[in-house]
Amino acid sequence: MRWDQLGQSDNIEDRRSQDYADAGAGPSFGGGGGLGLGTIVILGVLAYAFGINPALLIGGAEVLSNMRSGGQVAQQRLDRPTRQAPTGAPADRQGQFISAVLAGNERVWSQILPEQKGIRFDPARLVLFNGVTGSACGRAQSAMGPFYCPIDRKIYLDTSFFRDMDRRFGGGGDFAYAYVISHEMGHHIENLLGILPKVQRAQQMASSRSEANNLSVRVELMADCLSGVWAAHADQNWKILEKGDIEKAISTAQAIGDDRLQRSAQGYAVPDSFTHGSSAQRVEWFQRGLQTGKIDACNTFTAQR
Repeated sequence: MRWDQLGQSDNIEDRRSQDYADAGAGPSFGGGGGLGLGTIVILGVLAYAFGINPALLIGGAEVLSNMRSGGQVAQQRLDRPTRQAPTGAPADRQGQFISAVLAGNERVWSQILPEQKGIRFDPARLVLFNGVTGSACGRAQSAMGPFYCPIDRKIYLDTSFFRDMDRRFGGGGDFAYAYVISHEMGHHIENLLGILPKVQRAQQMASSRSEANNLSVRVELMADCLSGVWAAHADQNWKILEKGDIEKAISTAQAIGDDRLQRSAQGYAVPDSFTHGSSAQRVEWFQRGLQTGKIDACNTFTAQR
């Protein structure tokens, strides 16, 4: 992947070298029905029971679980930094790569979100951290993998996740990493479009866990598609793709499909428990975004399951 033409984003908060107070304090997700269906806690317990990195089962499910109607949540006690984190593009190569991918997303979405949907793009800040940090959605931990918090509109990324992609899940390479970052930006686009709060309300009204999980799958597949939309426009504008890049992204999407992860962990898949979609679905929706470059092509909520 050629990322040197994308520029650098200043919307980065680098907490990788920080010490955090109250790092052992867990997040409070509210009461009165609280965690709800498809909750990150239930999924996390299942993930640990099956020996799967919960990030790969949960991903964006926590996006919905940590929201209440209208995107509001109870105030939570956050981990407190002992000093202010530096902002702006980091100086190290990995940080510069992430900053470039973020800048590329910002440039593309600033153009096509108003053009295609008549909505102004407000950038999301990306928080880099090691191990654990605080977020408006509760404590962020490495085991959760990259995630988007709709409350503070920030993307949280512990870059050790990229090592997991390389070593354990059959994916890797710059464009595969860019796919992961752009997937989380896809959740931010969903939030700007008003989709996340609507889905969360629908989950609260769901008659079964299976129905609620199906909504999570549609949110995740839409984010996969939106990452493909970004890649299509970024390549059109700056020729970022190199030979093998698409195959690496597809390999990553296949590796983190719910069916593949569950079969690897327990020998069989349970479709009603899926929260991200099957490997085939993830590849299909990423390619749909890549081939069309259209936001409307990513409407997973009108597509048949």
